[in-house]
Amino acid sequence: MMHVIETGSLTLEPQTAAHAEEMFAVLSDPAIYEHENEPPPTLEWLRARFAQLESRRSANRQEQWLNWVIRLPGSELIGYVQATIDPTGRAAIAYELSSAYWGRGLARQAVQAMISELVQRYQVHQLTAIFKRKNLRSMRLLERLGFSPASPEQHMKHQVEPGERLMQREER
Repeated sequence: MMHVIETGSLTLEPQTAAHAEEMFAVLSDPAIYEHENEPPPTLEWLRARFAQLESRRSANRQEQWLNWVIRLPGSELIGYVQATIDPTGRAAIAYELSSAYWGRGLARQAVQAMISELVQRYQVHQLTAIFKRKNLRSMRLLERLGFSPASPEQHMKHQVEPGERLMQREER
C-alpha cells in the first residue's frame, strides 16, 4: 500500500488516473523534452497509462511500480517521481518536473523523499537512474543525492543506449 509522502514543502501523492489531466499540462512542457523522449500523445492516452500503473505491479507481477505526483502545498502538480522495484530489492528511479520549477531544489527534495520511502518501506538496497548524457542538470542532481557513474559492465547489463548514462547508489 503506497503512502502520501510529506516533505514539508512538497506532497508526494500516489499517482492515479485522476491525476492525468493536471499531469498532461505538466508533461506538455516542451523544455522537458530537450533531454527526454516525447510528451504523452493525448490526455486519453495518459489517463489510460496512469490507470494501468495503478495496479502497482508489472504484468508478470515480478516488479512493483511505484509512482507519485509532486504537489506544492495547496497548489498545482509540478511533476512526478517513480520507481520500479525488482524482487531482489533493486530500484530503477525516474523523475520529471515542469521547467518552471527547475533550479529550486524541489526535484532533489522530491527524489530524496522517494528514496527514503523506498529504503524504509520497500527494503530497497540499490538504486539506478538512466538519463540522457546531455542532461547535466539531472547528472548534478543524482550526484548530490549520492549516486555515482556505473561501470561499463553495468551499462551493458541495464541495456543503456548510446547517448544515455547510468548512475547508481548503494544503500547500507
